[in-house]
Amino acid sequence: MPVTVEHITEGLSNPWGLAFLPDGSFLITERPGRLRIVSGDGRLGPPLPGLPKIDAGGQGGLLDVITDAQFERNRRIFFCFSEPGEGRGSNNGTALASAVLPAAGKALESVRVIFHQQPKVASRLHFGCRIAQAADGSLFLTLGERFERKDDAQKTDNHLGKVVHVQPDGSPGPGNPFTDAKGGLPEIWSWGHRNGQGAAIGPDGRLWMHEHGPQGGDELNIPQAGRNYGWPVVTFGENYGGGKIGEGLTQKSGMEPPVHYWVPSIAPSGMAFLTSDRYGAAWKGSLFVGSLKFARLHRLELKDGRVVRDEYLLADLGQRIRDVRQGPDGWLYLLTDSPQGQLLRLRPASP
Repeated sequence: MPVTVEHITEGLSNPWGLAFLPDGSFLITERPGRLRIVSGDGRLGPPLPGLPKIDAGGQGGLLDVITDAQFERNRRIFFCFSEPGEGRGSNNGTALASAVLPAAGKALESVRVIFHQQPKVASRLHFGCRIAQAADGSLFLTLGERFERKDDAQKTDNHLGKVVHVQPDGSPGPGNPFTDAKGGLPEIWSWGHRNGQGAAIGPDGRLWMHEHGPQGGDELNIPQAGRNYGWPVVTFGENYGGGKIGEGLTQKSGMEPPVHYWVPSIAPSGMAFLTSDRYGAAWKGSLFVGSLKFARLHRLELKDGRVVRDEYLLADLGQRIRDVRQGPDGWLYLLTDSPQGQLLRLRPASP
């Protein structure tokens, strides 16, 4: 389907996460550590005061943001960011916070960090940091393995390379495999992940996510409680500069294979299921994934939980796509990753 791209605003500094407010405005994070409201007609508001201290640098900063499913009642938002360690060291880790955004929209209130990734690591890489809210209100958060600590993704005594599942107050979510405090940390949902930068609850009610592979082997997964997704024991990628990782396995008993994988890497970021009829029947039910590396949008056609088609869109746009969301109006919205990042809306092209 031919589409046209509407530019809502530009001048955003490496925008990362996008959420929608009831009055038609947008809540957007900028990686250097700013949270802004953008009006429906594209006017950029000033940075909102009240954020916790953020260790911005490299891939870290202020990253994803969502509004609570009950936002119109409680005005609550959730956001994740790279949190500095205590003292004078350079350690940091991904953290998840909640806050209240008053109707006046002048500053955040009741800011509370509800989850801290442990341990903190001296790294500027692989923070993960996508949030998805389940129907029961609980939260899933993707966590990178911080690159140098990839082997910790296979250990359940830490939060590196994990999906965690928590309640809005930060307590462990229902159905977690280690809630009896035996065998692993109680917040863990699944493990063996590398660096997930896309997460969404599918029409089937399940969590879907994608994650970056190393020079090939980006994966689309449906993380299930207590399952191991293989990194770095199994991967379709290879070491940077070439050469197999570990034993060079792409599958192993006890480790879940991906629903889909990309070789070469597309560097996926952001994802959204299209549930509206805005683009016609052919697109309804598709999964849309941004590509940073190839500066395009992927439309994945699904059948029985499998990818049966991977269509490339917007290849002539020339913009690294950081986030993809379906708005309350049923249209698809994109954030582009650059020092002059843009908020875009897709509409079907006129015949």
